Amino acid sequence: MSSSLRRIAILLLFFTLLFAVTVSTAQAAPTESSSGVYHTVRYGETLSLIAYNYGVTVHDLLIANPHIVNPNLIYYGTVIFIPHDHHPVPAPPPQHYCRYYHTVRYGDNLINLGIWYGLSPYRIAEANGIYNLNYIYAGQTLCIP
Repeated sequence: MSSSLRRIAILLLFFTLLFAVTVSTAQAAPTESSSGVYHTVRYGETLSLIAYNYGVTVHDLLIANPHIVNPNLIYYGTVIFIPHDHHPVPAPPPQHYCRYYHTVRYGDNLINLGIWYGLSPYRIAEANGIYNLNYIYAGQTLCIP
């Protein structure tokens, strides 16, 4: 067998496998349940994107899926339950709960904000429902308790 035929055979095998994987993941459609649907996580999806697409909150997904320990870490192929009868988004904390409101600027992080306001960065994260202390973004408004 010549090298060009071998290359063509390898490429044909590669594209066949790629097509098989694509078809198998595309057929993993959500299945219905009496009070929700099951969704198979696809490559690149986040919990917040899934919640947005189904019209629920990340909190609802975490309550319905106790096997998700870290909401910032979900794996491709994981099956999660999406509840239909979700609870409404919780009301924001009362105004007297926040001493200050801080609009995050480029370069801010929770450690520096904690030093600036004399608080623990964990307390600021807890007051704002932040699970990943490294993920705040410019323009975000934080409640400083």
